[in-house]
Amino acid sequence: MKLRLTTLVLAAALALPGAAGAANYEIDTKGAHASINFRVKHLGFSWLTGRFDTFTGTFSYDPKAPEASKVNVEIDAASVSSNHAERDKHLRNTDFLDVAKFPKATFVSKKVEPAGEGKAKIVGDLTLRGVTKEVTLDAEYVGGGADPWGGNRVGFSGTTKLTLADYGINFNLGPDAKEVELTLNVEGVEKK
Repeated sequence: MKLRLTTLVLAAALALPGAAGAANYEIDTKGAHASINFRVKHLGFSWLTGRFDTFTGTFSYDPKAPEASKVNVEIDAASVSSNHAERDKHLRNTDFLDVAKFPKATFVSKKVEPAGEGKAKIVGDLTLRGVTKEVTLDAEYVGGGADPWGGNRVGFSGTTKLTLADYGINFNLGPDAKEVELTLNVEGVEKK
């Protein structure tokens, strides 16, 4: 009887998502269940908002050991969109992203520090315009579990602020526009 109970407990543990250790996920950009958004003050009068439409990424996550998680994201800098064609053209030129010279931006995590129930600080290297700086994302677990298509998903949201001059962006948008706020919303599909 003891052997049977142990076998049932082990089988149940292996059937639970994440129970057997870290799972690997691909960020669901094909289904548009992920976004990278930004906002920056324009002359101190309003928020200019936008997003990057094309990016890919992967992450690993174990709810029992979140500190072992890893994140890797690559962004197509030319996919910047602020819902205004002329402004987007300007954002792609040398005043801002200089996409002809630096077509990709990347984020690679170095460590994950749990910060309370469902929260973490993800420390990693962000490379933008050929400059790599360490940044910290304040991340929050949104939810996870089985999806209607027989897979498993998990979602997170994260925010950080970047000082534009740190990445060689010195275009004057007013004294209140020294930083840009980034928000990442990711839903990952577990890789089998």
